[in-house]
Amino acid sequence: LRDFLLVYNRLTELCFRHCVSNLNYRLLTGREESCLDACAGKLLRANHRLVSAYVALMPAIVQRR
Repeated sequence: LRDFLLVYNRLTELCFRHCVSNLNYRLLTGREESCLDACAGKLLRANHRLVSAYVALMPAIVQRR
């Protein structure tokens, strides 16, 4: 759970800094929303690929030990 929260917090901070430029409004603009969707989607897909590779390699690593 701790690792999940760390990844989630990093993702949130990175995408927020990259996409949100104006804090004068309560709601996000359409451009900011689409940027956040793309940013979060990209990072989640990358994380999914990393976890999949880790799961695939883990049995070989355990077997070597």
